[in-house]
Amino acid sequence: MRFDCTDYRDIFLNDRPLMDARAPVEFLKGSFPGAVNRPLMNDHERQRIGTCYKQHGQQAAIELGYRLVSGAVKAERIQGWADFARTHPDGLLYCFRGGLRSQITQQWLRDEAGIDYPRVGGGYKAMRTFLIDTLEQAIAQCDFVLLGGMTGTGKTEALALLDNGLDLEGHANHRGSSFGKRATGQPSNIDFENRLAIDILKKRDAGIGQFVLEDESRVVGSCALPLPLYQGMQQYPMVWLEDRFDQRVERILRDYVVDLSAEFSAVHGEAGFALFSQRLLDSLNNVHKRLGGERHRRMLELMEQALTEQGRSGAVELHRGWIEGLLREYYDPMYVFQREKKGARIEFAGEREAVVEYLRARVSQRG
Repeated sequence: MRFDCTDYRDIFLNDRPLMDARAPVEFLKGSFPGAVNRPLMNDHERQRIGTCYKQHGQQAAIELGYRLVSGAVKAERIQGWADFARTHPDGLLYCFRGGLRSQITQQWLRDEAGIDYPRVGGGYKAMRTFLIDTLEQAIAQCDFVLLGGMTGTGKTEALALLDNGLDLEGHANHRGSSFGKRATGQPSNIDFENRLAIDILKKRDAGIGQFVLEDESRVVGSCALPLPLYQGMQQYPMVWLEDRFDQRVERILRDYVVDLSAEFSAVHGEAGFALFSQRLLDSLNNVHKRLGGERHRRMLELMEQALTEQGRSGAVELHRGWIEGLLREYYDPMYVFQREKKGARIEFAGEREAVVEYLRARVSQRG
């Protein structure tokens, strides 16, 4: 019989396949990248057993569990576990605390399918604690610098060119602004934090001790940054990325119109364009109050005309109208104010090539 694994560092550094034996409702609240949910009990069974435990105690709950997961139900679940184990011989299984559910799963796999499969000692809770500690240690021990800049300057693209870049928006599956929702949903906040922690763990293992991250608000869409990180971001030094207005317009047109429209079509098929159009209109309506009535009406008219033409012919040129208007009248004044407010922390400013060169040199200077 294999020993339980408590080398959480190895699990995440090497992307060990993980089979989660918790109920689906637990899995959806938070899990780990690539983990697959193969529950011992479904949500309804878990609820019934929990009620039984409260009313009649542990032994009665265990006996009920064996009755609920028996016969064809039991056989089907064991088959699912066995398929996972055979496909991922280097994997591990876990439950919440590495207790009864993963023990039963492990035992049934061994007794019924002849497969000796290791568990994660301490389960989900221990792995989650390890990742929280990983984040907190990095925030306390590492050097951080923020990448700021006007909307559309390509901060995410610049981060991708850096070995020490942390893409918060990528981990949150959101572009960060009022228009930042993607065609696919965001991870749970726990999943977001776990992804970020694993990214940091792997980079630190590669010898990186200084990180560059985009200057964000506390929330990226629905994902909240870890509080210690956000608090640190109020003092970290900053590098400011600049670009010409026309290039910023083209980048926004590509990201928020061309690519996002294609993404919606890929995910939703024929309904994709209508859903994309509604998403764009909703995003503009979300900033209605901040724009003011007259500006909102003007931008809305331009956007509706652009969407009508795009739907008719596929042409996207008219979208430049509302993009240019929003930049000049809404986003740019806001960012000018932010730059002035944070000016004392800006240690370098320039266009992409110069900024990337500076940030790379900064690592070697402080390494």
